Amino acid sequence: MAPSTRDTDALFDALIQNRRDPAALRKRVETLEYILERSFTVPGINRPVGLDAIVGLIPVVGDVITATMGAYLIWEARNLGLPKWKIWRMVGNLGVDTALGAVPLVGDAFDFLFRSNTRNLKIIKKHLDKHHPGTIIIDQ
Repeated sequence: MAPSTRDTDALFDALIQNRRDPAALRKRVETLEYILERSFTVPGINRPVGLDAIVGLIPVVGDVITATMGAYLIWEARNLGLPKWKIWRMVGNLGVDTALGAVPLVGDAFDFLFRSNTRNLKIIKKHLDKHHPGTIIIDQ
């Protein structure tokens, strides 16, 4: 028997503090995007890469792992209440990244250039800035 939505919500409430707080959500999605897209710098070219490009080098399994982590951003956006068209746009970004990233060699280069999680973070941040302006963080 599959767990109900209520059971799943209770589990995530126990695991994630302030799950429904927009400021905490912003911090979670920004951190995940950083890990997936910009956590390492490639020596010589000084280009930031993350787990999406590195783990994506592992055929099939790496793409499934990074797609699952990217899907978490979409799940957070859905819980935040983004309109369906924005959710579908985020799904499209992740779908393109996953589908083309699965192609050997060419997909790895594509993962290096196309950052679906960064695009999805921009969609979430734009929504948060408009509907929850108190969560805006000014970088210095």
